[in-house]
Amino acid sequence: MRVAHCATITTLHHYIHRWFPSSRLLPHHHHYRDITTTTTTSTMASTTIKVCANLTTMFPERGPLASRYAAAKRAGFKAVETSLPYRESAEILAKELQENQLTQVLINSDPGHIEGGEMGFACIPGQEAIFKDSLDKTLTYAKALNCGMVHIMVGLQDKKHTEEEHMQTLQKNLQYAADLFRKENIVGVVEPKNNITFPGYFLNDFDKAVSLLFKINSPHLRLLLDFFHLQHICGNITQNIDRLLPYTAHVQVSQPPQRSEPDTPGELDFVYIINKLKSAGYTGYIGAEYFPSTKKTEDSLGWIKKCGLTF
Repeated sequence: MRVAHCATITTLHHYIHRWFPSSRLLPHHHHYRDITTTTTTSTMASTTIKVCANLTTMFPERGPLASRYAAAKRAGFKAVETSLPYRESAEILAKELQENQLTQVLINSDPGHIEGGEMGFACIPGQEAIFKDSLDKTLTYAKALNCGMVHIMVGLQDKKHTEEEHMQTLQKNLQYAADLFRKENIVGVVEPKNNITFPGYFLNDFDKAVSLLFKINSPHLRLLLDFFHLQHICGNITQNIDRLLPYTAHVQVSQPPQRSEPDTPGELDFVYIINKLKSAGYTGYIGAEYFPSTKKTEDSLGWIKKCGLTF
């Protein structure tokens, strides 16, 4: 649903009921400050927000993933995230992480065979066992990397099944994941992806994502707010920060439409967006999930200082 307008709403609860009238409220966010990264209380704009490098998209000039940890360290990063860690062993990546004294903030769940068109299994009826196996593999990596957050890849819509069948399967599998992550002290996040960049990805709507959070009602399942996808799906950035941030555990940035670094020419003003996140109380990491427009990734990092962020 593209938001066309927004009335003035005086309280958070009124705001939630305005946008999600059929859903019950998630548990009060203050209960989850130990495992989530936002607050619903106001915060001074001087709040410091840290950036983590996405090693799947950044430092491609350094070669294989394992070599990118040292490059991130040399560039000044203290934390990283990885979309596709599964092409190298968990032991090798853990060694690089430890030697470079980096923190692994997030990994994606095992998506299956990306080159073959797989993007996860959580929504696909009949593939529940495959989804559970993929989570077991994901947990092996998460534990090796001491990573406390997992982006659950939902998967592509299967034309043999209805929308409702996909949604029922997704809810059941996300409930399973939330229960599993609770035992491991991990936060799972779901990310709506736009169907321009990722045709057929089932979770392509932020309202659907928040509806699932309401239904599952677990502090171990939150939202990943990626501004590249938000702009493509529905835009209206200011109002959507206000309505989505209470459920958000992680943020990612890149400049639409090219998915380059945030200060390249494009559709969004990230100085404004970061200041809005600060004033709204976000205190988690900003994941730099972009493809550098420069030959050397280090030459693409000027936006961090411009936006008032730190490593």
